Amino acid sequence: MPWIVGVSGASGTPYAAAVLRALLEAGEAVDLVVSRASRLTLLDETGIAFRDAHWQDDLRQWLARGADGKPGTFDVDVSGVRYWSAGDLAAGPSSGSYPAKGMLIVPASTASVAGVALGLSKDLLQRAASVTLKERRTLVVAVRETPLNGQTLRHLVALDDAGATVVPASPAFYAGATHIQDLVDFVAGRVLDAAGVAHGLYRRWKGELGGGTPGT
Repeated sequence: MPWIVGVSGASGTPYAAAVLRALLEAGEAVDLVVSRASRLTLLDETGIAFRDAHWQDDLRQWLARGADGKPGTFDVDVSGVRYWSAGDLAAGPSSGSYPAKGMLIVPASTASVAGVALGLSKDLLQRAASVTLKERRTLVVAVRETPLNGQTLRHLVALDDAGATVVPASPAFYAGATHIQDLVDFVAGRVLDAAGVAHGLYRRWKGELGGGTPGT
């Protein structure tokens, strides 16, 4: 069964790329939903135009890019990905009878958070998330926004009450980050931790002070 990965329009497309690479490296199947707003963000942050008719080539180019913008940093096989258009409300993930392990929304914009919390289902990303909640499957929401107003905080509490796990895109520094990719991978790793997917994206805390110092 696949993991559904929804990419919303919040800034943070490197987080989504890191999660997707790690899922594929772990041998997981992925159903990918890229919102219309996220295509604008992806174009702005990477220069890549994500097109339905050429999604495999565009996805391969995106996932090969490092968090620092350098192309060709990673070699990624995207054959384990199935792509669904965000406007296709008849897609597999729109139904509870479609088999899936759960869903990861990364990055999650405040608009997508509100849509899922209120059950709007205005596009496939929101609908798939609503289905994930009603079927009592794992839903991880990697919200990427600052500051957070009261309305968004209430929506996040509603998602938590509904069974979702809220993972703020908030990198830590105890893992010995020396590169922007390390900070991105920490957030991606915490998303995968919440989903129970094994990975080696960051150095874990072992109860030893100074363990994250570069060179130790």
